[in-house]
Amino acid sequence: MMATEEKRIALLIDADNAPAAKIDVILAEVARHGVANVRRAYGNWKSQHLGGWERTLHEYAIRPIQQFAYSSGKNASDMAMVIDAMDLLYARNLDGFAIVSSDADFTPMVMRLLTEGVKVYGFGEKKTPMPFVNACSKFTYLEALGQVASTDSTEPVTTTTPKTAKELRGDTRLVQMLRSAVDSGAGDDGWSHLGAVGHQISNQASFDSRNYGYRKLSDLIEASGLFEVRRDNQIVWIRPVAKARPRVAAEGATGDGKPASAKATGNRAPRSRAARKPAPAKA
Repeated sequence: MMATEEKRIALLIDADNAPAAKIDVILAEVARHGVANVRRAYGNWKSQHLGGWERTLHEYAIRPIQQFAYSSGKNASDMAMVIDAMDLLYARNLDGFAIVSSDADFTPMVMRLLTEGVKVYGFGEKKTPMPFVNACSKFTYLEALGQVASTDSTEPVTTTTPKTAKELRGDTRLVQMLRSAVDSGAGDDGWSHLGAVGHQISNQASFDSRNYGYRKLSDLIEASGLFEVRRDNQIVWIRPVAKARPRVAAEGATGDGKPASAKATGNRAPRSRAARKPAPAKA
């Protein structure tokens, strides 16, 4: 069988707003979606601020794009990055973009890329404004990415402390998104396949379970306490936790849960002690 063709992705890095120390896990994450056959980092490479990036470029085969600051207080590299993204888009030979930045100024660019049907994978620090986070097909906080899990895996592990069930249930947006996704894939028995749930979530919002401290979506869903999780070998099924049912009355009980004998005697005056005393035997 012929192998599935790899997706082609352009990795564009705003070096002024991204840490060089995370480049290895960023590339490992991009590799999960396709091959980064375009790798560019933008900035004024004469600036000492980018010293960390400059030492990283050759090791990871990233092309530095020099952009001088034409005026004080303005980031000219942002404009150069946007122009290159549009040129790459119109070349029609890419399937997606990976944008590394914590700058919300790239939000309009991301929205434009999405209108052409390409995926946009965002990477930035937790300080990244939500408009940019939500605009991406998938956005991953760099703080949530640790080292590669093992020598046999290219998947970075999470380093974010898992949120508690209370914290997860207190996130209204998250809860609504999970409930909607589970409900959309539910069968007649109420169970939804995890794959269908994940697909629905990816279509409706930018989401990565590692941002909440959980390596897998199923772990996050189970930790929330809002859903039942059933595992059949490698298949995971999910459904909302059933509401508490009223306790079933014991056999022979009346509608109010009291035994029938108690119901019948409930209004009867108790017999006196004398009445309960056995009669003396006849001589």
